[in-house]
Amino acid sequence: MKKSFIAAALVVALFAATAAFAATFVTIGSGGVGGTYYPLGGAMAEVLSNAGIDVKATSRSTSASRENCRLVASGRAQIGMSMGSTLYQAINGIEAFQPDGKLPLQILMNMYPAPQHLVTVEGSGITKLEDIKGKKVSLGAPGGGDQILTLMILKAAGIDPEKDIQKQQLTQPEGVMALKDGNVDAVFWNFAAPGSAVLEVAAQRKVVMIPLDEELVKKIVAENPFLLPHTIKAGTYESIKEDVLTVADSNYLVVKSDMDDLLSYNLAKTLIENREKFMTITQQAVHFVPEEASIGITDFVSGAQRYFKEQGVQMK
Repeated sequence: MKKSFIAAALVVALFAATAAFAATFVTIGSGGVGGTYYPLGGAMAEVLSNAGIDVKATSRSTSASRENCRLVASGRAQIGMSMGSTLYQAINGIEAFQPDGKLPLQILMNMYPAPQHLVTVEGSGITKLEDIKGKKVSLGAPGGGDQILTLMILKAAGIDPEKDIQKQQLTQPEGVMALKDGNVDAVFWNFAAPGSAVLEVAAQRKVVMIPLDEELVKKIVAENPFLLPHTIKAGTYESIKEDVLTVADSNYLVVKSDMDDLLSYNLAKTLIENREKFMTITQQAVHFVPEEASIGITDFVSGAQRYFKEQGVQMK
C-alpha cells in the first residue's frame, strides 16, 4: 500500500512538472509608467496567466512602440504594444527602422485609437502650434512612438525640430516633472484620453491643450494614411472647455509573424473576450470587440485571423 501511494504521488508530481514545463512563457512589452500601456500590460499578463490556456505571462516596462517592435522581432518579447505609425515604419524598414530593415511583425489585435496631445500650461504663451517656435519643447522619449508621431506633425507643419525649437526628449514621467516645474514649455504625448500624465500635471498647474489646424490635420492624414482625425472632447480634462482637434494613431498588439497558430488564437480570443477586466485600466477597452480589433494596417497573425473569422468578421 505504501509503495502504491509513493508511486501515485510520483505520477502526480511528474504530471504537474510536465504541465508546468508545457506552459508557454509570454513577455509583453508595454511602456512607461505615465501612460496607458504600462498598467494595461500588467492587466493583460494577469488575465492570460489565469485563463487556463497554458500561458505564463509577464509585462515588461519599456520605452514603448519602437523598442517593443524590436523586442518582438528579436524574440525577446512575444507581444508588443505599438502605435500604428511606428509599426508602419517597422514593417517597411523605413525612417527609424531603416538600419533594422523590414521587421517580421504581424498584428494580434487592434486595441484602441490614441490621440496626440500637445500639452502646455497657463502662462506659457502657447495657444497654437506655431507658438512653440523658440520654446523648450519635449518631442517624446527617444525610441518611443510619441516622438515618431510628433516628427510627422512637425514635418507637415514646416517646423524644423533642430532649428525652430529648443528640442527636449523626455520620457512621460520626466515630461510631467519638467512641465510642472516650468523646465519645459510644452510636451507632446500620445496615449488614450484622459491620460494619467496630463492628470498629474493638472493636479498642480492649469493644463492647456493646443489644437491642430483643420487643414494641417488633413495634410497629416493624407501623408500618413494610418492616422485619423480625432477630437479630444471638452471636459475630458477639467480645464479643457472646448473640443481639441488633433490626430489619432491606432494602438496595436504586435507579434512575430511566425507565432504558433494555436497560441495566437488563444491570445486574441482571451484578451478580447475578457475586455471587461480591462475597463478599470482604460475605458478604451470598449474597443476590444472583433469588429474593431480586426482593423489593421498589415496582416494579422494566423490564429487571430481564425478567431475573427469565427466571429463573423470579414478580414480585409
